[in-house]
Amino acid sequence: MHELIKLAKDSILFFLNNSFNYNDKNLIVLESVKKKYSDNLGVFVTIKIYDELRGCIGYIETDNPLYKSVIECAQLAAFDDPRFEPLTREEFEKITLEISVLTKPQLVSFKTAEELKNKIVVGKHGLIIEKGNKRGLLLPQVATEYNWTSEEFLNHTCSKAGLSQNTWKEKTDFKIFTFEANVIEEND
Repeated sequence: MHELIKLAKDSILFFLNNSFNYNDKNLIVLESVKKKYSDNLGVFVTIKIYDELRGCIGYIETDNPLYKSVIECAQLAAFDDPRFEPLTREEFEKITLEISVLTKPQLVSFKTAEELKNKIVVGKHGLIIEKGNKRGLLLPQVATEYNWTSEEFLNHTCSKAGLSQNTWKEKTDFKIFTFEANVIEEND
């Protein structure tokens, strides 16, 4: 799976070397990589500099093969994450990448907030909450990094969607999905 890290880094460097122009020439992707990573899976690419978040973009689900999604998400995380300025050439030398390949999200059925809280396994599940046109997602490793309980994880996922932290406790019309992620880190 480390071919995906190399592919993500190559795609960011390609973009930097081609003056931020996608059309100068095509990024070369080995046929073996295309074949191995041809499944249509959700993926997130996270960029860090000295363990600090520098960009993170991904797709929950996609019709593209995984290798294409990794290329797109790496470039989007580096240059189009609205929380950050575009990555510079100087910063490129300092980045480390993390790629999370997602399983298909599963709708969680529950009757009470307590039952929902007990169905969330911190360190295993990522969360998606949907209410109306609002949606928030947090990867499984986020809860682990911050040592959150399942309740804190649900609170932060609601906040990420722009909802009240207590939305998951209310008897309102919302959906919670869980998913898992195979996480590939550059330093592994």
